[in-house]
Amino acid sequence: MTIHRRALLRAAGSAALLAGLPAAARSAAAQQQGLALGPAAPFSYEALVARAQAMAAQPYRPPYRPAPEVVQAIDYGAHGKIRFKTDLAPFADDSGAYPVTFFHLGRYFGDSVRMYLVGADGAREIQYRPEYFDMPADSPARTLPADSGFAGFRLQERHGRADWRTQDWVAFLGASYFRAIGALGQYGLSARGVAVDIFAPGKPEEFPIFTQVFIAEAPDPARPAVVCALLDGPSISGAYRFTLHRTEGVVMEVEASLFLRQAVARLGLAPLTSMFWYGEYGRGRMLDWRPEVHDSDGLAIWTAAGERIWRPLNNPRAITVSSFGGDSPRGFGLLQRDRSFDHYQDGVFYDRRPSLWVEPLASLGRGAIQLVEIPTDDEIHDNIVAFWVPEGQAAAGDRHDLQYRLHWLADEPYPDTGIARTIATRMGRGGEPGKPRPPGVFKIVVEFDNPAVMRRIPFGVFPEVVATASRGTVQRPFSEPVPNGNVWRATFDLAVDGSDPVELRMFLRLDGKSLTETWLYQFHPEPPPA
Repeated sequence: MTIHRRALLRAAGSAALLAGLPAAARSAAAQQQGLALGPAAPFSYEALVARAQAMAAQPYRPPYRPAPEVVQAIDYGAHGKIRFKTDLAPFADDSGAYPVTFFHLGRYFGDSVRMYLVGADGAREIQYRPEYFDMPADSPARTLPADSGFAGFRLQERHGRADWRTQDWVAFLGASYFRAIGALGQYGLSARGVAVDIFAPGKPEEFPIFTQVFIAEAPDPARPAVVCALLDGPSISGAYRFTLHRTEGVVMEVEASLFLRQAVARLGLAPLTSMFWYGEYGRGRMLDWRPEVHDSDGLAIWTAAGERIWRPLNNPRAITVSSFGGDSPRGFGLLQRDRSFDHYQDGVFYDRRPSLWVEPLASLGRGAIQLVEIPTDDEIHDNIVAFWVPEGQAAAGDRHDLQYRLHWLADEPYPDTGIARTIATRMGRGGEPGKPRPPGVFKIVVEFDNPAVMRRIPFGVFPEVVATASRGTVQRPFSEPVPNGNVWRATFDLAVDGSDPVELRMFLRLDGKSLTETWLYQFHPEPPPA
């Protein structure tokens, strides 16, 4: 599965959904000037869950796709010229609320999503009208039927900004995908509601979609925005409640109930999707002019036992699925650790892309974090997916209730300050300078940083490099400080025959205690470029 990147907490009932909203703000949802709203209908999250459960007991009905031939004509360029009129944005006149704007249908977003505003009297559907959008006179979108609906929505920035129309901080668009800006003000990787059969043997991947979205706005940035959504797909249906906090970055509490209509070979919960083309390793000569290109550079795991793991990402030659099994983790995420602009040299600011951390608020039980890495030859494709897979068969009739928190920040939210962490992974030819380079030997170099930890190493003492390989042999391991700083470098050679992947594991140890997180890597032996 590749996604074209450019084409692009607890409460009871509606009283909880609207908690804290004054009467004037609650009634505003049903009185949006310039928008056509349907009649009010009762709404509660519990009713949404019951509806999703009932849907899973019925045969699947595909989502409405209005005038497919017209939508197909709204290509990337045409879609970019269609803009929602911000003067019509719900809550635009409320100085405290976050205004809501909407995405139009297009070639890459052809499924109609029904949007609702939730007020004191219930939920009212926003009825699609082409006049809600600025578009060229010859835009094919003008010929769509009146019941076309929308592709998604976004929440515009507020924080007292006069230019809120030019900046959004959360966007839901395409299937069950959504994303948020991080602490550095940039979009990057995405999350989604669920992942179904990503490269499962003998089964095509499914893309369930949020078919209906219910939006209630908070009256001021001190209170979160609340969004509920109904999900449906061939094998699964579900209900979601998102509590969205605009903090230093964005923090989301996610509550979901999922119901399987039929068996699923690989059920991915709390999935994250990102892009990794190449980093300081894995870049071929003349591949691209930039030193590195990626939205995320590693998978971080905080295990149930408390171990901290860092797994650098790969752009493999073939689709690869890695699994990290055990009890419910304390957290995991796809992170962008490299924050140096000089390492990217790109005006799209890869150095500012958010890290995304999943914090379970209720135990996930036993299972595995799975990492899917997909070959790519460009940065326009999301080729990295990480998610939780429950242990056992995912059978028809199963129910999964989830509570977790998503942190869209510059770093992981709960770092372990007592250990050093990986800041670079490097690879090259093995052997020693000035001597013939032996075939089938590769040099692995990993750098760790945390001044408070590294300064504890006595002068003249070199921590032990504890390195193992699933096959082949580890040779000449040693550690050394990097000049002009507190960074330490672990180096070893890997001697291995054949081209099958090698699972590597390494950390630095001093006086019987770990100095660093555990570095894991799936190494694909290939001759280095001449």
